[in-house]
Amino acid sequence: MATIYTAELTPSKKEFVTAWLDKQFWGGTGEPELIGTYRFDDTSGEVGFEGFVVKREDRILHLPITYRAAPLDGADDYLITKMQHSVLGERWAYDAMADPVGIHMLNQALAGEIQQAEYHFYNEDGQYLGSEDSDISIYIRGELPDEWGTVSVHHVLDPLDEDGGELRRLVGRWEDASATLFELTPPSKPQAESDSVISE
Repeated sequence: MATIYTAELTPSKKEFVTAWLDKQFWGGTGEPELIGTYRFDDTSGEVGFEGFVVKREDRILHLPITYRAAPLDGADDYLITKMQHSVLGERWAYDAMADPVGIHMLNQALAGEIQQAEYHFYNEDGQYLGSEDSDISIYIRGELPDEWGTVSVHHVLDPLDEDGGELRRLVGRWEDASATLFELTPPSKPQAESDSVISE
């Protein structure tokens, strides 16, 4: 269950997602259009995980982010933004692939130990407003390997091709499209994306 407040964020999600994409070689140009989001739950309740799928010109882009109540030691290069949350106070947003808790959640999801979180909404006074599913549905595909590997992220998505054969992966589905978001690279196989691979 993901607890989401109808709060004000400074900077806004659109602002910090756009700024981060502008710094990435794969981030494209132009105004990003949000396709949808998904979340995973940290069982300790300390770290939030939110994935964004956006369209930017002719590219479909994927950005997984973790939210923390304090800075993550040694991860300054992966800090997306420091923000002010009108309910939770100061928050630090990081590239989830550089956050050990984010990687742990992805390993759990790939192992089938956790599922994506349902959204539960509250106003700033803590009043419950209701729940809904995310607009990106996450599915596991591929075989569970005998030997675990390394989680890799797909930042630039190909919605026409989610086929990864037997490779263990997380597929996102929205409206009438789907694409591989993460995959588990076997230890003996060369990494799929050298810019975005961190093991747990």
